[in-house]
Amino acid sequence: MAHDLTPPDPAPVLDLLSAFRRSKVLFAAVELGVFDKLAGGPKPLADLADGVSADALERLLGACVSLGLLKRDHGRYANTPAAQAYLTGDSPRRLLGYLGYSDKVLWQMWDHLPDAVRDGTNRWKQTFDADGPIFDAFYRTPEQKREFLLGMHGYGLISSPAVVNAVDLSGFRTFVDLGGATGHLTVAACRRWPNLRGVVFDLPAAVPLATEMIPADVGGRVAVVAGDFFADPLPAGDVYALGRILHDWTEAKIHALLAKIAAALPSGGAILLAEKLLDDDKAGPDWAVLQSLNMLVCTEGKERTLGEYETLLTQHGFRDVRAVRTGAPCDVVLAVKG
Repeated sequence: MAHDLTPPDPAPVLDLLSAFRRSKVLFAAVELGVFDKLAGGPKPLADLADGVSADALERLLGACVSLGLLKRDHGRYANTPAAQAYLTGDSPRRLLGYLGYSDKVLWQMWDHLPDAVRDGTNRWKQTFDADGPIFDAFYRTPEQKREFLLGMHGYGLISSPAVVNAVDLSGFRTFVDLGGATGHLTVAACRRWPNLRGVVFDLPAAVPLATEMIPADVGGRVAVVAGDFFADPLPAGDVYALGRILHDWTEAKIHALLAKIAAALPSGGAILLAEKLLDDDKAGPDWAVLQSLNMLVCTEGKERTLGEYETLLTQHGFRDVRAVRTGAPCDVVLAVKG
């Protein structure tokens, strides 16, 4: 049998072989406080090596430079703009809480991805001997929980403006964000569409931080209301938003929630979904297919195609289902109650 003298390019395999190393460089640099130490300006290696091996730290810093997280000039290291915005503790856009969760929780759960695929179920029990998300076990203080929520807030700030810019909400009056967390989607909607008033609706534990995070420029137009969207009456509105909500749940729970929203909406009202859309063949884009696996590992849900969302929505009387791919971590689907 003849041997192939021109083997295929191994680059895709080699890239994935080392991909986890890149994530761990980021996680380690955050845990060691590298970006916070550089938040005030450039520093040499000697000023950064307090309490760690200078030789080992130099290797880590070199990797951060190579990955675009740091710059190095004349022996001094500095944060790149992205690191300054997303990786320093004083930045309102920081992702530190979500990065820590990814490192300490998701990293371990993804180790059991083959079992998740075999069983079709999440890995909380296998990984942590718990039946579901166990934030209390990892965030034992209010400060730790707050930092996680602020990390999710920073993540939301990346997507929410793109979501509300992608659709026309000029004909609506009240934007109700179900499971709205810190209110980033509601704030973005009210900033973009001055005709809107907003309601952030989430569990009672989320209310204090949401109230704190609503900025003054829209504060007079945004209310924060406590409640459970599965169990409690929904605040009145003519647009109901679900930002990264449906991908958490089973089909039965999704149908229950959509039925409840459809019943609460006036005719001509709308539902807005902020989720990452799968391609029709479910083989891309990368962000969506990987997020769908993440949903397998940690929730009851999954990501969907536009066609799958359309099927769900039309069963509850919604029509004119339209979608926009934003290029951000969330796309947008808008549909009108018939």
